Amino acid sequence: MPIKIIEGLPVRTKLQQEQVYTIEASRAISQDIRPLKILILNLMPLKETTELQLLRLLGNSPLQVDVEFLHMSTHKSRNTPTSHLQKFYKTYNEVKDDYFDGMIVTGAPVEKLNFEQVGYIDELKTIIDWAQTHVFSRFYICWGAQFALNHYYNVEKYTLSEKLFGVFDYQNIKPEHPYIRGFDDIYQVPQSRHTKINYEVLHDIPELEILTSSKEYGPDIITSKNQRDLFIFGHLEYDRETLKKEYDRDAGNGLDTAVPYNYYPENNPAENPKFQWRSHGHLLFNNWLNETYQNTLYDLTKLQKLT
Repeated sequence: MPIKIIEGLPVRTKLQQEQVYTIEASRAISQDIRPLKILILNLMPLKETTELQLLRLLGNSPLQVDVEFLHMSTHKSRNTPTSHLQKFYKTYNEVKDDYFDGMIVTGAPVEKLNFEQVGYIDELKTIIDWAQTHVFSRFYICWGAQFALNHYYNVEKYTLSEKLFGVFDYQNIKPEHPYIRGFDDIYQVPQSRHTKINYEVLHDIPELEILTSSKEYGPDIITSKNQRDLFIFGHLEYDRETLKKEYDRDAGNGLDTAVPYNYYPENNPAENPKFQWRSHGHLLFNNWLNETYQNTLYDLTKLQKLT
């Protein structure tokens, strides 16, 4: 089944080249089917890059997925044209009376700041509180996951002594859980962050369940016991060259940046990076969509009765 996107979204051409099936609203409206309504709160600066990464994964599903993009009205994007945001994105005020089956909150390049120093933090708090009554299933990525865990459970964030940058092994410790169905015992995930949360307190929060973890780097995928909130600190949505572009950018700016761990053959940046996490990215997103589809309400207006 195709993923429904806004008319004229530029990344559709790239998706079609990759044979990711898409359908525009004018065609989808004629189909007698209840699609999954997914809201993507895109906090990344290069929004079209993140759109492409997430739509690739959401589009690899037998379900019809109706996607809408959300941006922060209290933040001025310096890397995405205002015309793109006005045409393809909505603000909180435009969606606050709507209901969604799922919502994805991306990472953001603000992790070195304390949460309260982030300029749009009050609007973000409003959105994820609203999502508790207007969205059935929430999926938080990287900094988005750190913030959500802090906001909901008061889990603190700390600065690492050095950046966690590269592709790392994590252990599947709950293989029976539907969110990681099909995962190998050990899987690899890209990490690119300067911070971590206080992992030690997670075991003392009865509402949470750790699904995957590393002895060296702590948990990666966490879910709420009711499975309506999913948190991942890594980036299974990343493309082959995402870490390369970040490394080249920082090295080109004269920063003392390490070569991404376990990313290039023989640790040589002149080589083509290894793409080692793609299948698990598709598994995680497919599992999340499937669980959302199986458990969400047909009448989304009844969501508030679940809280």
